[in-house]
Amino acid sequence: MGCMGEQVDVSATVRHFAEHASAFAELDDAVWNPISMATVLRAAPQFGELVLDACCGDGASAVPTAELVGPTGVVDAVDLSEQMIELTRQRVEREAAPLPQLRLHAADVTQWEVVGYDLVQCVLGVFFFADLQAGAAHLVDCAKPGGRVVVTIWAPGALHEFTEALCDAVEAEGGDAGAEAVAAYRDGGPPEIPESPGALAQWLGGLGLERTRAEIVPRHLDLDADLAWRLVLGMSRRRLVADLDDESRERVATAFRALLAERGITRVDLSTLIGVGHRPE
Repeated sequence: MGCMGEQVDVSATVRHFAEHASAFAELDDAVWNPISMATVLRAAPQFGELVLDACCGDGASAVPTAELVGPTGVVDAVDLSEQMIELTRQRVEREAAPLPQLRLHAADVTQWEVVGYDLVQCVLGVFFFADLQAGAAHLVDCAKPGGRVVVTIWAPGALHEFTEALCDAVEAEGGDAGAEAVAAYRDGGPPEIPESPGALAQWLGGLGLERTRAEIVPRHLDLDADLAWRLVLGMSRRRLVADLDDESRERVATAFRALLAERGITRVDLSTLIGVGHRPE
């Protein structure tokens, strides 16, 4: 899960998530669960429906969706990372009764061959596609005629001040490796993902969907020093510190916390845009 428009070294970002899946999962309550539930609310899975949950992460949207479709429905939860699929398995064991209707797949959803879904949903995942347009178009193709496609992305400005403070700390204390990481992060090219509800609805329409709509879902989280650093380690920004040695990383963490305090950054913006469209009958 990354910032809107980020197309920086997608494979490296996916690798960081896979290698540090536990840090990702530690943010469930603070980040992934609320965002996923806001998506599921708008996707409105119905009893008996067939659902594709693309880029499912650790199951924050797939598990509640499986509960809603019930034993006569099916949810195919797909993620590139075996570690994420294992975390989804653990979520089921921890939070829910057995869910035979939830089928877990470690696979590339842009190559997924099953079609005919009543609902295709993707929470904060489309920016992991090496080819954003082709990947999103493939998700649309997986929906049946009349089926729903729901996409959640970061809202404009989400995590911006937080990320700028982190970049400044990495540049100041991360040495050559830090400077290279920040340069790569900032040189990711122009944003390709819509940055307003209207633009998101229009983008979904451009993918061939009709009756599209989108809205911003505001959310701000109060920060403390511990949570701030856990957000770094559990989100895509981890790649800014991934190649630093332990000593450099500790210096960056100290500088980052100091910058947050100095700049009065006491909250982080985790707002999202959620778009819904229907495949033509």
